Amino acid sequence: MADFSGNLLANDSSRNLSLKPNVLKPRLQKQDNEDVLRHLGKNKLVKKMKLIQLLLVLILGNLMKPIWGHKYGVPGEQPLSKIGILKATYAIHSSAWIRASPSRLGLKGEDTDWVTVNLMRPNPHEDDWIGVFSPANFNSSICPPESGQDLKPYICSAPIKYNFANYSTSNYTKTGKASLKFQLINQRADFSFALFSGGLSNPNLVAVSNYISFANPKAPLYPRLALGKSWDEMTVTWTSGYDINEAVPFVEWGMKGGSQLRSPAGTLTFRRNSMCGSPARTVGWRDPGFIHTSFLKELWPNTLYTYKMGHLLSNGKYVWSKTYSFKSTPYPGQNSLQRVIIFGDMGKAERDGSNEYNMYQPGSLNTTDQLIKDLKNIDIVFHIGDISYANGYISQWDQFTSQIEPIASRVPYMIASGNHERDWPGTGSFYNGMSSGGECGVVAETMFYVPAENRAKFWYSTDYGMFHFCIADTEHDWREGTEQYNFIEKCLASADRQKQPWLIFAAHRVLGYSSDKYYALEGSFEEPMGRESLQKLWQKYKVDMAFFGHVHNYERTCPIYQNQCVNNEVSHFSGVVNGTIHVVAGGGGSQLSEFSTLNTSWSLYKDYDYGFVKLTAFNHSSLLFEYKKSSDGKVYDSFTISRDYRDVLACVHDGCAPTTLAY
Repeated sequence: MADFSGNLLANDSSRNLSLKPNVLKPRLQKQDNEDVLRHLGKNKLVKKMKLIQLLLVLILGNLMKPIWGHKYGVPGEQPLSKIGILKATYAIHSSAWIRASPSRLGLKGEDTDWVTVNLMRPNPHEDDWIGVFSPANFNSSICPPESGQDLKPYICSAPIKYNFANYSTSNYTKTGKASLKFQLINQRADFSFALFSGGLSNPNLVAVSNYISFANPKAPLYPRLALGKSWDEMTVTWTSGYDINEAVPFVEWGMKGGSQLRSPAGTLTFRRNSMCGSPARTVGWRDPGFIHTSFLKELWPNTLYTYKMGHLLSNGKYVWSKTYSFKSTPYPGQNSLQRVIIFGDMGKAERDGSNEYNMYQPGSLNTTDQLIKDLKNIDIVFHIGDISYANGYISQWDQFTSQIEPIASRVPYMIASGNHERDWPGTGSFYNGMSSGGECGVVAETMFYVPAENRAKFWYSTDYGMFHFCIADTEHDWREGTEQYNFIEKCLASADRQKQPWLIFAAHRVLGYSSDKYYALEGSFEEPMGRESLQKLWQKYKVDMAFFGHVHNYERTCPIYQNQCVNNEVSHFSGVVNGTIHVVAGGGGSQLSEFSTLNTSWSLYKDYDYGFVKLTAFNHSSLLFEYKKSSDGKVYDSFTISRDYRDVLACVHDGCAPTTLAY
């Protein structure tokens, strides 16, 4: 049964296709359509009208097929992309003005500060807006060849944020006067504010403000911790304005209250010509500064350390960051309380109300704030793809690292690669979408450390006490016979389940199960070709849970194998590991995704809201799973697992070790 919106309906149990999972096996789209029609055609209760409705849905589905892959990857999701900055015209008005204060920010070492912008314009209009530019002298920019601009004057760099002139002044269109507040972060350059008329699509530059800047624009900022390649190693990555020929980067660290060590840091950056396309290579380009990574080694397990980033200048003086702290990881297999956060697709948001688009602000900020609020009860975070949604506007990565700094500076912040980090045509990504806005993986691979052998291939394994994690990269081919498939099998096989009983698989796109509306219309309830190669590995190595993002909602399945639930429990699982629980946790902050109206038999809980997952391992036999909403931090779905080591060893279908009759 179907409605005209294109959703399969499930209120008629006699036609609930999910009760017969094999009916919807993923195949080529043409074969899917034929199978569904054949199944419905045999049901005598199906009326002709309903069949016609379904035909309309399937025809529409085939027409939409080329764009479905971009449903969660539209470049326009970045609010700065709405600005037609290359169309900007020079229309300075002698009676219009805009002023910003204070002119000096961060006088006490702060890396963020509030600025008041006052303005006046004759003949005001409701679509007048203010753009924040950094560097401040945006008019003197040299446009790259890709801009296609031949006439001057013009602007060839997008603002780092914007807001409408009437945002906080309701009578602006009557008086022509307005006052706004912007929150700025230290981004290694000065700032100016520009007043535009003509709306976002046809901007006319009316007035430009005075310049303002931070007291120390090059300061070391926004540390993000990550696990190293060995259990007793923590990495610290940060951003500064100091190249290695200006200052030597390092981290000073040690046990809290103890003697301090110094570890050197490596320095990376990237240039405009490292980007693969526009806007990253054109209007979205902004110098990223320098990204430094230091490796703190031979850490004692479960020990509190303090650290601060430093730069030794050529004149012998030091520039220091604030002092931070972290707790080192437990030894692999160590029996202690261990708490893990998992979510995807959070993106960045603005606390001053600027750059609002598709309701990003509530979800992203609420998720961030809930994690900060509960940070003392969190040991490690996994953000499984679609990190900042910068989409080629490089300035937004600074904004994102600033947003998560209270979290990432205290606990390891591990990321996975998503389509918004990697995908660009002709660059080796598995998908030919344009979701990265031309970044083609370069920015994420440089801004964040992960313990991968090659960060351009963003798959890796890592341990945290009783957990063993296998993180896949869905933007590269994962199918059987590929390099990544071999890695996944090796990672899963390497888990010592007696010491690390909790085996977790995570990736961005849904390689498992999802009731997402678009996956349902494709007939597969997964990323096409998603689980066909991998489900036998999950079963063979008895993976406890598989986590995915990409679909912006929350969903949990039963323990499942080959479309069939293998356990009838809902809130407590015990005994033999005979299937994997699949979890979509893509509600970190981006615009929410609709569910199909078809009620799949394997789906135990759905939530069309923002949220995240928390795993708590109490010991080798007991684990608690919780799904929390970002709006209030309360638990809305949960279950427990209780089992012994022999339950992991037990023989299950397609998960039996070979045996012999010999004694």
